[in-house]
Amino acid sequence: MIRVFTLATLAMTGPALAAGDYPFFSLRNTDMVVLLGFIVFAGILVYFKVPAKIMGLLDARGVAIQAELDEARRLREEALALHADFERKQAEVKTEADRIVEKAKADAQIAANQAKADIEASITRRLKTAEDQIQSAEVSAIREVRNTAVNVAIAAAGDVLAKQMDAERSDALIQQAIATTQDRLH
Repeated sequence: MIRVFTLATLAMTGPALAAGDYPFFSLRNTDMVVLLGFIVFAGILVYFKVPAKIMGLLDARGVAIQAELDEARRLREEALALHADFERKQAEVKTEADRIVEKAKADAQIAANQAKADIEASITRRLKTAEDQIQSAEVSAIREVRNTAVNVAIAAAGDVLAKQMDAERSDALIQQAIATTQDRLH
């Protein structure tokens, strides 16, 4: 136990006992030399106003940081405003695009209806033209058939008359034709 007490006492006295048996306020005491050196160093720092300069630098740095924060805040607000403006413009463009698509669909529907009407009118015109051509061909065919029938009938009548005609009868028909012509002329 005595040994433990001795070791604790030696540990508490520290470097002062290790340096020798000198009084505390002696220059041979290392603790005193370190303390004096620190006081002189602190005095030199105060004499050259280093703490004030450090405080000034820290204050300047604080002002610079505050300015940077203000600038960053301003830039953030500007970016948010630009973002909001971009989203608004994007919504406007989307609305405009939807309107254009709807107008294009309506125009396409109108064009399709017009094309359908034009095709129906063209078909109607062609049908009318075809019907007119058919009717004209029919009239022409009927006229041709009549002309052919008349020619055949005249030829047949001529043959029949030629077979039945004699001189007396021929003179009577000529006299009758002359009389009919004179009556019609006068």
